[in-house]
Amino acid sequence: MIGRGEPSSLRVLEATLYRGASLYDRRPVVRIRVDLGELENWPSHKIIGFSDALLKALPGLARHSCSCPDEGGFPFRLTEGTWLGHVIEHVALELQALAGTPVSRGKTRSVTGQPGTYDIIYRYRDEALALAAGGAAVRLVMALLPPELAHWEGERLLAEKIGAEPLDVDAVVRALQQILARNSLGPSTKALVEEARQRGIAVTRLDRQSFVQLGHGSRQQRLRASITGRTSQVAVALAGNKDVTKAMLAELGLPVPRGKVVRSADEALDAARSLKSAVVIKPLDGNHGRGVSTDLRSEEQIRAAFDHAAAISARVIVEQFLPGNDHRILVVDGKVVAVAERAPASVVGDGFHSISQLIDILNEDSRRGDGHENVLTRIKVDPALQDMLERQGKSLASVPQVEEKVLLRGTANLSSGGTSADRTDVIHPENRLVAEMAARTIGLDVAGVDFVSPDISRPVSETGGGIVEINAAPGLRMHLAPSQGQPRDVARPIIDMLFPKGSRSRIPVVAVTGTNGKSTTTRMIAAILRESGGNIGFTNTSGVHVNDVLLKSGDASGPRSARMLLRNPAVDAAVLETARGGILREGLGFDSCSVGVVLNVSEDHLGLKGIDTLDQLAATKAVVLKGIARKGAAVLNFDDAHCRAMARRARSEVIWFSLHASASDPKLAAHLDAGGRAVILEQRDDGACELVLRQNSERIPVMNASDIPATAGGHAMFNVANALAAVAATWALGVDLRDMKHALESFASSYADNPGRFNIIDDHDFKVILDYAHNAASLRALAQCLPQLRAAGGRTIAMVSTPGDRRDDDIVEIGRIAVESFDHVVFREGPDGRGRPRGQVLTLLESGALQAGASPERSESVLEERNAVNQCLALAEPGDLVVLFPTRIDAVYQQVRAYTPARSGMPVNA
Repeated sequence: MIGRGEPSSLRVLEATLYRGASLYDRRPVVRIRVDLGELENWPSHKIIGFSDALLKALPGLARHSCSCPDEGGFPFRLTEGTWLGHVIEHVALELQALAGTPVSRGKTRSVTGQPGTYDIIYRYRDEALALAAGGAAVRLVMALLPPELAHWEGERLLAEKIGAEPLDVDAVVRALQQILARNSLGPSTKALVEEARQRGIAVTRLDRQSFVQLGHGSRQQRLRASITGRTSQVAVALAGNKDVTKAMLAELGLPVPRGKVVRSADEALDAARSLKSAVVIKPLDGNHGRGVSTDLRSEEQIRAAFDHAAAISARVIVEQFLPGNDHRILVVDGKVVAVAERAPASVVGDGFHSISQLIDILNEDSRRGDGHENVLTRIKVDPALQDMLERQGKSLASVPQVEEKVLLRGTANLSSGGTSADRTDVIHPENRLVAEMAARTIGLDVAGVDFVSPDISRPVSETGGGIVEINAAPGLRMHLAPSQGQPRDVARPIIDMLFPKGSRSRIPVVAVTGTNGKSTTTRMIAAILRESGGNIGFTNTSGVHVNDVLLKSGDASGPRSARMLLRNPAVDAAVLETARGGILREGLGFDSCSVGVVLNVSEDHLGLKGIDTLDQLAATKAVVLKGIARKGAAVLNFDDAHCRAMARRARSEVIWFSLHASASDPKLAAHLDAGGRAVILEQRDDGACELVLRQNSERIPVMNASDIPATAGGHAMFNVANALAAVAATWALGVDLRDMKHALESFASSYADNPGRFNIIDDHDFKVILDYAHNAASLRALAQCLPQLRAAGGRTIAMVSTPGDRRDDDIVEIGRIAVESFDHVVFREGPDGRGRPRGQVLTLLESGALQAGASPERSESVLEERNAVNQCLALAEPGDLVVLFPTRIDAVYQQVRAYTPARSGMPVNA
């Protein structure tokens, strides 16, 4: 029993939408984090009547298997007892299904170290619908609880509010359907997108309507409904001018009705008289049957029809009315792929209901929707419909006799409420050829040929009839889901045309992650790929680049920048720095990559966004492995224990790289013997260290480490490791060894090529190194190579800081390492304390220096970065080595280049 007065409040803490692989799933999901509070003590079976009320509100939940082999698993769990977070998950899935996008995968997991807190995770197809369904699910579940348990907060974090009462499920579903209708693709585009996805072609929506990109980079194709990127603008213009179209077809001897273009009602009347038959009047450049009137015989009808057409186009066609049935023949890439016979909207009398009531009954058909969103379109009562009724001597109030058919439209367009019947299997070969010639004459890659024939199964030369229009951007829904007959998969031939057999839709994509070395490795890989040809795009913390062109400056290591590059049609391959922040915020910015690289995992950013341990950080980095295609490769650091553990998660080939392991290492040897690959550093008898490819017993030298300028003669081992990873990634892509070698031989870690990454500046009588190292591992790695870089007897002077959002212990550790690694240290504060009071970072750094036993004269603190740089430069003597770890890389580089030593013995602090 539930006791009165027991306080309870569910709190929604976060609501996040992931567009790519994430910590929670390989596919896009929504995650809602909730704190159940006192509801943690109230699983479903303890709340009297809850389960029955829930299943009554949403009967479809009874079919949820919930990891059970058969339907009914979820009701069983409700009866046995499950937490309300799990219940919300299933309700969110069911609401999406009821709204029109069935999805079935979800999970609810407790959050480590936070009792009562759960992550509700479920897949989706439409972003706006998914978030709204999550919010509606929370509201519905809470509304089913007794009042004393139903208090909750956090609705502002969820999607747009749904005005319906949560227990009015029908109203909630209607609201969700409206959200879906506002955001979903039309039936033609949707069919093409689904066909593309089934083939593994990446799909990117480019606007809120139906503009879609299929594929990536230079291999992409674009479409909007059945207009493709290959559709000729000239052909579209021709198809839009019905008079020119008819003239071109007539010149080839193809059957078309006689007609004339007019500009006034009097001209229309004269043209109709000259044709000596019933006529059709329509706008010269109309579409979807708008402004079209058929089978006109009287002066009154012709004048009214002209006015109707002239409201759409100043020029109007009057042409011969061809008796027969209206057919739409779909021609793709010059071949007929589907034929539909279209019937105008009509009602059939029952002797009881009026025409208005019969229209309402037709519109209740669930297949009918507004516009083009459904298989059929609702019939709208407008002046054109009423005019059609008048011509038959009827009105909306008329009651037709039993089985009496009353036409509501003169044209058979689905957009005006018409229906369709498949006739693909019965079209006569002559009619097929006529349609194909017509489409080729106009030049449309996807064409809708409107063909009037009394019997499509007989040749038009015998039956009469002909081509009345050719349409660009023909709708596909009449073929995909005809009112009668067999549905036709017309999306397949269009995708076949865009991506012929043997062609590829994806460019090579390499995703690079790790704690340190991401930017340099990304640039190395890009340099190697560029050597092998093509336009290479890459993203990193300095921006979005294509070859030598910086398209966007700033930190571009997140998913938005990745998508920006993959949308660029000039890019032949992409290398994406993939930082933890973007992974946690939104997941990966791509659905699949060719190669995923994990360089290392060490302490950095811990204590932020729920990542408190190295294992959790490693799991975040390992998300990249979820995005690797099955035929791709995971490039992992054999020397890093966390990277070695990741190998178990890889679905693809694993290629190891290592600074320290030899081919005889038992684990590495087993990998090689099994056909696996590795890139390792090996020392020759003459002492030189080589980058070597290993597979089975094969040993292929690539180059000496010392020949890579970025390694400072082979002394900067962190860049040797980065080069090993770059070679492994490009080996996985099949790049020629000569291209690897040539690119790395010219890869200097200069400011121009790789700003802020081990830039050596020799402008003065002392050497300056500029590097973005900002965590313990990177500081240690850099310090290891300094003895070989400074002159004999020279000192090392360093400016050191770290971002303020690190844990206290991490900042103290930086101070400790600094004084152990450098002869003199100038600590400075970052430009942004990231939540800390000004000066607190300096205090913690100084604490670390004291703990390491540094004497006071070996370190000092300067608040501002510019002043700290000047202090280091002023302290430097000939032969010294100044190491600067800046935040504002560009400004500090310019400051160093412009510095003029005072040599007065006095520090420069300005």
